[in-house]
Amino acid sequence: MAIAIILLIVGFVVLILGADWLVDGATSVGIRAKLSPLIIGLTIVAFGTSLPELIINIFSCAKGSSGLAIGNIVGSNIMNILLILGVASLIYPIDVSRISIRRDIPVGFLATLALFVFANFTGNGLTVSWIEGIVLLLCAAGYLFLTMKKNESPSTEVEAVQIPMPWWKTILFLVIGIIGLYVGGELVSNNAQIIAKAWGMSESMIGLTVVAMATSLPELITSIVAATKKNAGIAIGNVLGSNILNIFVVLGVSSLITPLQFDSKLNITLGILFFANALMLLFVFTGKGRKLSRFEGFLMLLAFSGFMIYTIMAQ
Repeated sequence: MAIAIILLIVGFVVLILGADWLVDGATSVGIRAKLSPLIIGLTIVAFGTSLPELIINIFSCAKGSSGLAIGNIVGSNIMNILLILGVASLIYPIDVSRISIRRDIPVGFLATLALFVFANFTGNGLTVSWIEGIVLLLCAAGYLFLTMKKNESPSTEVEAVQIPMPWWKTILFLVIGIIGLYVGGELVSNNAQIIAKAWGMSESMIGLTVVAMATSLPELITSIVAATKKNAGIAIGNVLGSNILNIFVVLGVSSLITPLQFDSKLNITLGILFFANALMLLFVFTGKGRKLSRFEGFLMLLAFSGFMIYTIMAQ
């Protein structure tokens, strides 16, 4: 057991480092393509910080442990909103663009609703099948197309975020990042299952807590760094984009490997995810301007604390 816990921690460290290197390399490519910070956050950075969830789910599903997959994503998305946006807005109030209010936040609601319907009412029930996975991936393609089509005034703001790296360094970061994600995903997948069985926890529960919290670390680190640099575009774009891609891409790809088993107890947690999205939208429209203030960030952290207390007591 001690060895499994150590290897799990090592796996998370390798995952986070791999994701960090891959995001740096991919962001460099995005800057060269003259994308705005919001677009970089919604696409390149969001996809990079969602890679730990994707890699862990792929390995787990390939080994027949699909119960981990949905719990991982639902828990990670709740943490992204309540914990990560809460912390980021405490550091620096986050302005929310009109396009995010009109497009990204509603798509986040729709993605959560699609998961709820697919898991409970379509197909064989309490599973997400490969057909539903294809629908999710098509939704991801449509969302990314609309996002890239609305790239807005990039130049000066992008240059303030980061100067692009030389091409050789960009490619090196991309390659090492991918290798790190592979190795870290293997370690986390294997040892999370060992620990879950030893502690008597269900796969969905360990996915909802331990794995979800660890795979949210890249989003947390990225949003904190963006907030300290007063770059609201990447801070909120990272969270909104990651949540959307977690459902559309990560669960879509996972369900192509094996049907994803859905624990009906997760319906309550899906309700909490709906509440987190609604709370974020409410806070955007309260106070001065379209922003998440420090006080609202504090309230989101309180809500996250309540979620963690509920999850532990439910277990």
